[in-house]
Amino acid sequence: MISKTFNRYIWLLNTLLQRKRMTFEEISNKWSNSFLGEGSPLALRTFHAHREAIAELFGVEIKCDTSTYEYYIPSTESLRNDKTRQWLLNSFTLSNMIESGHNMKERILFEDIPQGTEYLQTVIEAMQENVELQMDYQPYYGHRATYHMHPYAMKVYHQRWYVVGLLKEKNAIRNIALDRVLEMETTKTPFLFPDDFDAETYYANTVGIFINEQLQPQKILLRAYGIQVEYIRSVPLHSSQKEITTKYQVYSDFQYKLCLTPELTSQLLAMGENVEVLEPQELRETLYNRIKKMQERYMENVKR
Repeated sequence: MISKTFNRYIWLLNTLLQRKRMTFEEISNKWSNSFLGEGSPLALRTFHAHREAIAELFGVEIKCDTSTYEYYIPSTESLRNDKTRQWLLNSFTLSNMIESGHNMKERILFEDIPQGTEYLQTVIEAMQENVELQMDYQPYYGHRATYHMHPYAMKVYHQRWYVVGLLKEKNAIRNIALDRVLEMETTKTPFLFPDDFDAETYYANTVGIFINEQLQPQKILLRAYGIQVEYIRSVPLHSSQKEITTKYQVYSDFQYKLCLTPELTSQLLAMGENVEVLEPQELRETLYNRIKKMQERYMENVKR
């Protein structure tokens, strides 16, 4: 669990995000009734110290309206639009909630996360200091190897953490899955972070973490039927998603700009029979061949 001090920052942030505007007396009273306050009011000096810490850690300023002496967060929209800060806030908020109600531990279930999270701090420190990482890596297929990497960015995908950067042994930018790392340490070898690298741009035209620099993004037209329409609307397959045609309660057509990668194919197959690729023909054929192989395998089992 996280420290009580960090819990306090999260509590204060969430309280103001929910209530919008509050006087210090209202905040202090609410604090005393929370599991953190345990009946004691919040000291004014502690409150201001927490304000400063929140501004430093989350980049969120808690301001005071001197006409009403109410405190508020003016940048709530920017906080919600910042994926990193929102992820941190959500993660610590859930930890905070579980700690406040110990009887909830058996009633809040999480997906299993593979190993690798123990290296997060090491990677972040290397990124902050722009120093090389040395790691022993065991791929699913192949032999254990020692790699040296210039870490540029990190990405989480399907409960796995990845670090992307220049892999010196390959002389190319690669993704490394942290759950396949056996040992990792920072070195004293510095590197220059390339001015032309942007993580959002690097992954802009792909689903998942697979990057093939030889591929060019294509227009993809997807037709979803029935309830799958609502699922795709609420959780887009990709940021380029546009809903271009709708036949009420029958289907909707969604358009994307993506590279044709194995991970995209797998994602589409996972949506089942309520999704059909209309364009391009190449992707339709890829899906058809995958479905045909699945059918053949199941038919073999039926014959047995």
